[in-house]
Amino acid sequence: MNPLFELMYRFAALSLLAFGGASTVVPEMHRLVVGTHHWMSEETFTQLVAISQATPGPNSLIATLIGWQVAGLAGAFVATAAMSGPPALMMFAAANLWERMKNSPWRGIVQQGIAPLSVGLVLASGCIISRGADHTPGAWLLTAATVAAVLATRLHPLWLIAAGALLGLTGAV
Repeated sequence: MNPLFELMYRFAALSLLAFGGASTVVPEMHRLVVGTHHWMSEETFTQLVAISQATPGPNSLIATLIGWQVAGLAGAFVATAAMSGPPALMMFAAANLWERMKNSPWRGIVQQGIAPLSVGLVLASGCIISRGADHTPGAWLLTAATVAAVLATRLHPLWLIAAGALLGLTGAV
């Protein structure tokens, strides 16, 4: 199948599942581009995710980078449009309905249900990225300690990232 069509079809479908942003569907993107189509290696995928998270702007940049890696400029355009277009159109149509439902008990129920779904999808993304990035026992331990600290404290994650960077610079990890 044509890679551009495959990118369009798969990313458009993923975009409708990306509650909380593109980061929530990173595990499925990984399965498609690394496992199913073998368009890139595990390390390349991990590097693209790291670049997309380190740059300012929307987290949907991962789709653009994957598209670029798979099919050049045309792939970047197709993947970005497929990841952004369907949810934008759907939200435009749903905004009016959502506003009309502001006093409905269903609105609160839906909002309460989406929150844990988004958290679970983001945690799954973190697991995928950790598998591709952590290659030493020290790195695994650092990742586990960071997750535990985020879950158990109100410490801002940027402090933990800075601590991990310092440990890496000193050669401790």
